[in-house]
Amino acid sequence: MVLKTNLYNLDGEVKKTIKLPKIFETPYRPDLINRAFIAAHSAMKQPKGTDPMAGKRTTAVSWGPGHGVARVPRVKGSRYPAASRGAFAPMTVGGRRTHPPTAEKNIYKKINKKERKLALKSAIAATANKDLVLKRGHVLDENIASLPIIIDSEFENLQSTSEVFSVLKKLNLHLDLERVEKTKRIRAGVGKRRGRKYKIGKGPLIVVGEESKLYKAARNIPGVDVISVKNLGIHHLAPGGHAGRLTIWTENALAFLDKMGDD
Repeated sequence: MVLKTNLYNLDGEVKKTIKLPKIFETPYRPDLINRAFIAAHSAMKQPKGTDPMAGKRTTAVSWGPGHGVARVPRVKGSRYPAASRGAFAPMTVGGRRTHPPTAEKNIYKKINKKERKLALKSAIAATANKDLVLKRGHVLDENIASLPIIIDSEFENLQSTSEVFSVLKKLNLHLDLERVEKTKRIRAGVGKRRGRKYKIGKGPLIVVGEESKLYKAARNIPGVDVISVKNLGIHHLAPGGHAGRLTIWTENALAFLDKMGDD
């Protein structure tokens, strides 16, 4: 079965009908997509933990029983032996922590190469499934006949935000852009004081062929992300491990997917 879809120009009009790459016929594998997302997400984490020797750099030893004091390790050479300063033990000042997080902990999840590639192909194919896109929460206009949305490569040359926004409206994506704007809210927690005060939902993803001027032009539109097809990852297509993100492909990006489908 050959999948076909419409190619749109910058005015939102159908330019011609084109054949989709074979990669869009990949079966939907939510299990692999979720595993691949967890593996990619864990690789972004920074190991954290205490110094294994924190609180232990001391000569403190316990006096043992028979002195009428607690048997906590105490520093030698204190001026007042009866009230020598405790050290090393968890409840002493400057002592070690009871159960500290260990920096040696393995926080990375692994996935086989072939499974990761199949997950990426499955996530790409999911962008053409209208039911999955709606299930993910995107709002589609009635005038959107089919997915995925393919646009002429001239779209990559736009330099202003207003031009990009205008094209997205002509492609009948205004309802999803309005949905994203309503999701903006203040983050709960300390992150408000660390340069990430607001949280916002994910909107349309724009996949371009090569490096283009579209990155700067579209970055100020809430929820819209732009990524090169060569740098396309599972966390772009399936944020949170849920496939079916509303995606706009340029004609140049499809040419690369043709090669990718043969791997």
